[in-house]
Amino acid sequence: MKKFWALFFFFWPTVAIYACLIAPSRGWWFPGPPMSRTGVQIDGLFYLILIIVTITFVGTQYALGYVLWKGATKEPGSKAVFSHGSHKLEIMWTIVPSFVLVFISLSQLDVLAEIRVISSFPKDAGKPATKVAEVMARQFEWRIRYPKPGTELTTEPSPEDLYYVNELHVPTGKPVVINLRTQDVQHAFFAPQLRVKQDAVPGLVIPVWFDIKEVGEYDLVCAELCGWGHFKMKARIVAQSQGSVDKYLKQLEAEQNEDGTKAESAEE
Repeated sequence: MKKFWALFFFFWPTVAIYACLIAPSRGWWFPGPPMSRTGVQIDGLFYLILIIVTITFVGTQYALGYVLWKGATKEPGSKAVFSHGSHKLEIMWTIVPSFVLVFISLSQLDVLAEIRVISSFPKDAGKPATKVAEVMARQFEWRIRYPKPGTELTTEPSPEDLYYVNELHVPTGKPVVINLRTQDVQHAFFAPQLRVKQDAVPGLVIPVWFDIKEVGEYDLVCAELCGWGHFKMKARIVAQSQGSVDKYLKQLEAEQNEDGTKAESAEE
C-alpha cells in the first residue's frame, strides 16, 4: 500500500503532461489562433504562466512521489534521520516564489496597460481609434447602437442612432473602440477568438478596444452568470472591410427609417 501512494503521485503529473501534449490535436485548447493583436500577447502570457505552473506542479509531485517511494522501500530496521529543518531551505522556497510572482507581474504590465488604460489605447493614423458602436448588455441579448453614418458616437443615445441586436459589424485591419454598458445586472463581453473579455458593470460606460486581422465572423458570448437565460446570450462580431461596414450602416439606416409610404405610393 505504501508503494501505491508513491506511484499515485508519479502517475498524475505524467497524465497531466500527456494531456497537454495531445490537447491541441484533440481540440482541447484555444478556439483557434488569436485573431487580434492583443490576443497574441495574451496567449504569450498564458503560455509563460503555463510553463511556470507546469514545472512547479510536476516537480513537486515527482519529489513527493520520490520521498514516498524511498520510505516505502526502506529496509526494515533501518535508522530514520531526524532533522529540525533547514533555515536556508525555508528562505529559498520563500524567496524563489516571490521572485517568480514579481516576474509574472512585471511581464504583464505592458499588456494590461495597453488593454485597460485609455491613454495607452493604440492610435489609428495618429488619431484616437474610432468608436464604432455602443454595446448594451441586457438579459439576455446584446443591443448594438451605431452612430448615424457621418457622425460620431455619443455617450447618450441620439434620435438618429441606428440599432441592431446580437450582431456587431466592425472594420478589419485597424483598432476600433466600443462603449460597453449593461442595462440590468453584471454581464461579461467575451470574444474568445479575439481573446477579448471585459465585465459590463451597472452604472459604468467602459471603453473596450480591439483589432481584427481577417474578415470573418467571430463569437460573442456572455461570460458572467447573469440569470436563467445566460446560456443563450450569444451574438456574433462581423469583421468586414471599411467599405462593407459603411454599406451595412447605410442599409440599416434605410431599413430603420422606412415608414412604408413609398411602398403604398407604388401600389397606388
